[in-house]
Amino acid sequence: MKERYFRAFWANFVIVTVLISAFAIVTVASLPDLKSSAVTSNTAIYEGKSEDKVALMFNVYENADNVQKIADILLERGYLATFFVGGSWVAKNPNTLLRIAAAGFEIGNHGYLHRDHAALTLKQNVDEISLCERLTDNVLESLPEYKNSKLFAPPSGSLGDNMFAACSKLGYKVIMWTRDTVDWRDHDANVIYERAIKNLKAGDLVLMHPTDATVSALPRVLDYIESVRLRVGVVSKVIA
Repeated sequence: MKERYFRAFWANFVIVTVLISAFAIVTVASLPDLKSSAVTSNTAIYEGKSEDKVALMFNVYENADNVQKIADILLERGYLATFFVGGSWVAKNPNTLLRIAAAGFEIGNHGYLHRDHAALTLKQNVDEISLCERLTDNVLESLPEYKNSKLFAPPSGSLGDNMFAACSKLGYKVIMWTRDTVDWRDHDANVIYERAIKNLKAGDLVLMHPTDATVSALPRVLDYIESVRLRVGVVSKVIA
């Protein structure tokens, strides 16, 4: 009798142990890989890998005339850059956008309005980025060589989980910068020049805006880039 109870006890013990182990394995396997998610989804790009180029990137919400002047200066030197355009600017300046894209300049996404994307919900982030994309694509779809760059520069560099999730959902790379000229605030061509070129190296992403002082500083910036045997390229090529 005792032997029968002993065998029954161990049989039940083994069954319960197997069931608990199986439940634990299934539960752990179903959990998200939080470390992997943080690395793959919340990754912004601050510099490129090019060995001979830097990228000049211009965030645009105003001054269409200066956007054209910047494009003209760059084209005279044989260079292209990346313009991250706001959707509200695109709606008001489709012809300027069409001209610079037709000339070969890369067009990135800067959201519809200049909002704090870290403070927005996932849906608001998706809406901001998607609306800018639709407006830009509608203007440029007639260009035979046009392809959406799928590059997003968050206004004010404001990063947040919902923004990263929206970019992942929409297929965008998040682009930050190696150096910021802060030309939107400091309207001094000499200051902008010094910030753009100080310790400049291949792969740098240099952030600028279409201000009057930036237009004035740009030729000198290009002179310096050439003097240190570097060239200017679009963001997608410099980070590739």
